[in-house]
Amino acid sequence: MEKLSDVFRKLLVSRGIDKVGTLSKRVPKRDTKDRLQDIAIHVLEGYGYIGKVEKPTAIAWDLENGTTKDAIYAFIPKNLAHRFKAVIMAEDIKKAIPEWPYFIVDLMHWDKHTQKEKGKVCLQLAQCYGLLRDYFMGDRLAVTWANEEFREMANMPLDKVTLHEGPTTEFLKSEGIDEVVLLDPWAGEVLSEEDFGVRAFIIGGIVDTGGTKKKTTPKIGEELETAGIKVRRRKIVLRGDIVGVPDRINHILEILLGMMVEGKDMDEAVYDVQSPLHARWRLRKELPKHATRYMINGKVYRVVEKELFDEYSNWLKIRWEDFVKVLRELNLVALERKRMHHLNKISNPRIINGKAYRVILLKKAAMLCYNC
Repeated sequence: MEKLSDVFRKLLVSRGIDKVGTLSKRVPKRDTKDRLQDIAIHVLEGYGYIGKVEKPTAIAWDLENGTTKDAIYAFIPKNLAHRFKAVIMAEDIKKAIPEWPYFIVDLMHWDKHTQKEKGKVCLQLAQCYGLLRDYFMGDRLAVTWANEEFREMANMPLDKVTLHEGPTTEFLKSEGIDEVVLLDPWAGEVLSEEDFGVRAFIIGGIVDTGGTKKKTTPKIGEELETAGIKVRRRKIVLRGDIVGVPDRINHILEILLGMMVEGKDMDEAVYDVQSPLHARWRLRKELPKHATRYMINGKVYRVVEKELFDEYSNWLKIRWEDFVKVLRELNLVALERKRMHHLNKISNPRIINGKAYRVILLKKAAMLCYNC
């Protein structure tokens, strides 16, 4: 799927422009990674246009965002519009833009949040707005059930996003959309490339993997289906499991955009967004699968290989301190693989109360301590 910068780049090429400068100190922003994206957004939002200048600019960017100089075409801010001839206006970019999907945040369950949670939802939505400006336009973010309290609390330019006071079904019908993807952690099917062709994705509005709001997202789907909207319920997983997948609205959107626009596979997209906190959630589930029970002098130890850290750090964003923290929480011991092999040699397998143990006798245990 093309980004706005891809559309703008093609437009520049069609006008015979191979680099573009600026006559504005604010456009593009210094901290932006994609200069063409930022310039295109400012043109679309009416802050200026691309025009031909009299003298080549001292700094410019080529079509791959590389820094260069001596551009005879530049971003012209509105206050200088009377001095230069326009070459690319907002209308030119709008005509070239494909039909991008909407990314909808449904606030139907807004009142189920505490005030603190409402503040977090607003923060996540502001981050969603910033994300979409990195790829498309801010108006691709649609917020439904946008009540007055949300408008007062929102920390983003509401005139640059798409707000709808009523239900999502009403908004979809007004846009002629009859099928959506609902990103639901409780869905039976996993999101795939085949789902990217829909015109709208519903990415949240509530965190519902625990507490009193658990399994609320499916109710959004039920509401849509009752109104005649076809709903594809899809989940995002990490190696087949939702545990370890970030659950903030902006993180889900970032994973989705990474897959749709940048062509990442799902595991890679999740890893890029994941924090050590989310990684530890998954590690708590994974490590017990590898634990071996040793009974030494009647005391039980659950032991895993220390080398598992290297294995899991390839797809979980964990540090050594995270690995150690989870070991302590689960009351596990980590030993080097060669030491576990030694334990296996001097122990005998037993089934005790239906569980498998490796039993080491007192004499052999003493030998083990001597060799440590």
